[in-house]
Amino acid sequence: MFWTVSFVQRTTSLWLAVEKMYYVYFAKSIKNNKTYVGFTSKEPLHRVDEHNKGSNSWSKLNRPLKLIYFEEYKCKSDAIARESFYKSGIGKRIKKAIISEMDS
Repeated sequence: MFWTVSFVQRTTSLWLAVEKMYYVYFAKSIKNNKTYVGFTSKEPLHRVDEHNKGSNSWSKLNRPLKLIYFEEYKCKSDAIARESFYKSGIGKRIKKAIISEMDS
């Protein structure tokens, strides 16, 4: 019985560790309408708040920002790949279409 309970606890702990979510998000500058594409394991609204406090040099120059779009992933590598995609040629066009749809 002890081994079984211990196994269940370990399995549950592993399952909870896997449930961490990752996000790709677009934050639009209210100042100049530029769009930031980012990846995070934090809630997107929380991350945009950090940007608005000047967490990196791009944010400092372009704040205030507002969250306009995000996608949720269970796999970190999928989220990183999606962020890279939105920064690529075709991805930039798709990002622009998403932003246009969100603004209308």
